[in-house]
Amino acid sequence: MAGGKERSMKALREVWRRAENSLCADCGKPDPDWASSTLGVFICLSCSGIHRNIPSISKVKSLKMDHWDDAQVQFLAKHGNAVTKATYEAHIPIYYYQPTYHDCQVLREQWIRAKYERKEFTQPGKHLPYSDGVKEGILWKRGRDNGQFLPRKFLLSEREGCLKYFTKQDAKEPKINIKIDVINATFQPVKIGNPNGLQITYLKDNKTRNIFVYHESGKEVVDWFNAIRSVQFHYLKVAFPIASDNEIKNRLTRNFLKEGYMEKTGPKQREAFKKRWFTLDHRRLMYFKDPLDAFAKGEVFVGSRENGYSVEKGLPSGTQGNFSWHYGITIVTPDREYLFTCETESDQLDWIAAFTSVINQAMTPQEYASKYLDAAC
Repeated sequence: MAGGKERSMKALREVWRRAENSLCADCGKPDPDWASSTLGVFICLSCSGIHRNIPSISKVKSLKMDHWDDAQVQFLAKHGNAVTKATYEAHIPIYYYQPTYHDCQVLREQWIRAKYERKEFTQPGKHLPYSDGVKEGILWKRGRDNGQFLPRKFLLSEREGCLKYFTKQDAKEPKINIKIDVINATFQPVKIGNPNGLQITYLKDNKTRNIFVYHESGKEVVDWFNAIRSVQFHYLKVAFPIASDNEIKNRLTRNFLKEGYMEKTGPKQREAFKKRWFTLDHRRLMYFKDPLDAFAKGEVFVGSRENGYSVEKGLPSGTQGNFSWHYGITIVTPDREYLFTCETESDQLDWIAAFTSVINQAMTPQEYASKYLDAAC
């Protein structure tokens, strides 16, 4: 008995060590130590919890703590991440967002259910609920002034190239009509206070407007998210016919680089520092009085190093403004210096790393245009 168990463990370790099984099959997290005995994939602890919620499809076991019999080990050896992915991820639309371990629960859960439970990607040409080029339905939207979430009708149209929402279901005219090419969407469950919370941002007069929505169904809100990406993809294919699919994919929705509280002072650098919520969306550093404000109180353009932008740890000597946080950051631009303070050194280093990643990237022609348009406004 002992010899058989040892033999099974040795065989299990050999399969586990294969390069294809070194990352979680669902979110890409390194060193997965769980596996599905019915699907044959190696997964991380977090994804194993999602698999456990669909027991009719997947039965999970720990690779370290549970016993694997010979038949189960042979099943893993025959399948593994590469073989299973070839089946369940064979026909993923290029615009479909494939979450990583950095993403929120609802994105990862619906990705896993889409693959294994609904088998959305196993056959070519399969009808998908986010691929029609049009989507209509109710989302709960936060009121700009009163902060209440109320049901609103949303309409997404590839033919019209826009996203609309209506204050009443029978309304003829939309409250807002947003061009699809200026939309971004990113999941914000913590900030919105709902596990299915989605933040939709768009540019209006070259300023950013935020809309916060959610749906009770995780599947429905993720379908909306991928429907927006689908419409954006097909719109950009027409607008940029010589661009590759991957180039267009990289221009679809994006997560913010960094968010959180900092203190800031004014341009004279003698005013008291005020606590504000900051969002770094690539080259736009926006600040808000409240994280759920519809409009930013201001924006700072973060350009590239070769154009005279840099980030420095600390504040200039002799800074006069009163501040309660003592971990300073200075953003140097060709026009002026922007001074911020962070509550902890960890926050300071994280913000500096985020700013540095942007400043080290060369600016595109579109970013030059955006910078000068901001200046004109």
